[in-house]
Amino acid sequence: MSNDYSQLGQLRPDFAAIAAWLPQGASVLDLGCGDGSLLRYLRETRGVRGYGVEISDADVAACIANNVNVIQNDLESGLADFESNSFDFVILSQTLQATRHTEPLMQEMLRVGREGIVSFPNFGYWKNRVNILRGNMPVSKDLPYQWYDTPNVHLCTLHDFETFCRKYRMLILDRRVMAGGSAVNMLPNLLGSTAVYRFRRAA
Repeated sequence: MSNDYSQLGQLRPDFAAIAAWLPQGASVLDLGCGDGSLLRYLRETRGVRGYGVEISDADVAACIANNVNVIQNDLESGLADFESNSFDFVILSQTLQATRHTEPLMQEMLRVGREGIVSFPNFGYWKNRVNILRGNMPVSKDLPYQWYDTPNVHLCTLHDFETFCRKYRMLILDRRVMAGGSAVNMLPNLLGSTAVYRFRRAA
């Protein structure tokens, strides 16, 4: 792996967590793929094949420049263009909190892919709680927007997400919780700033 990709994995520790779950050569659909950084990282580290879905003109152009296969589409309109079970994994990286219709999109992820992977900022992180106690909405590396310009519409905690999965019969297969680049194993809903989950449809 090149130094560029090593650095990218350090800057986005959720990338490394996602890569660790993917077998070599897996097929991947990356929803809200941005400039294609995750797909490039997974292609370099795990040899994945796949596509990104992105709505932004600038990010689509960046994907093309970075030699990443991309389809321009709005996630809120669903994944009807993709056949069932057409990918090994469907990934929603740092985009879950910006989706307006979360439950239908998560269900579609598990129709199109054998497994789903999501990463999101944990609103239950202790620094966020301190900000709320002080009367302010949190602003941090993981939540970099002010309340008036944020794209985030559905912030959640680890407990919230796990309750959601139980309600909609999604079986959590694995979880990684981090603060910065370090793994958090004790009191994750309090001490973890970022969470990554791997899941599939429950039997």
